[in-house]
Amino acid sequence: MKKLILSTAVLLSSLTFMNAQSDSKAVQLGVKGGVNSSTISGDDVGDLSSRTSFNAGLVAEIPISERVSFQPEVFYSGQGFDIQEVDQDNVFDTDDNIEYQLDYVQVPLLLKVYLVEGLSVEAGPQFGFKVNEEIDYQPNDNAGDIDIEDSNVKDFDTSVALGAAYKFNNGFFISGRYNFGVTDIFEDGTVFENVDAKNEVWQFGVGFMF
Repeated sequence: MKKLILSTAVLLSSLTFMNAQSDSKAVQLGVKGGVNSSTISGDDVGDLSSRTSFNAGLVAEIPISERVSFQPEVFYSGQGFDIQEVDQDNVFDTDDNIEYQLDYVQVPLLLKVYLVEGLSVEAGPQFGFKVNEEIDYQPNDNAGDIDIEDSNVKDFDTSVALGAAYKFNNGFFISGRYNFGVTDIFEDGTVFENVDAKNEVWQFGVGFMF
């Protein structure tokens, strides 16, 4: 295993120095959007279905060297999970799965490394600010939203983002990313204190750099 990790590190280092470079030496600004597949995970969390939602926002790329850039972003991220069991007691009068919507404004601060021209990997911390928390028992309709007034979920969340992207010569790019929480989402001093539960999100999308 150690030899495999070392070989992978050497390969990535070699690729990084093979004419890999950012396509611009100037600061670039752009827009991005895509789809989320999110849930919460942890030792104290059961098997939850993923919620499908969206992300949309702004991105910047600030070159540090020919191969390395700093990439800050800010975007709206629809997260949470689906309650697998439909409303068995028919409390909500619905046959749909019920969504627990837990949405954030996310601010990732990423280090971006170009492996070959156009292709890059990125990693860094991400800071989330909760902007919406509700239960939706009609996720395919505009009705059915129930706001959570006495929330046990923290307003601030910290995670790590790992991903890859490919930027075309015309400025368009495609990306995939995995975000995993490093802090528990529940407030201390509640019935959920010391519960191991963290956000987990897969993101896929497209964007354009101006």
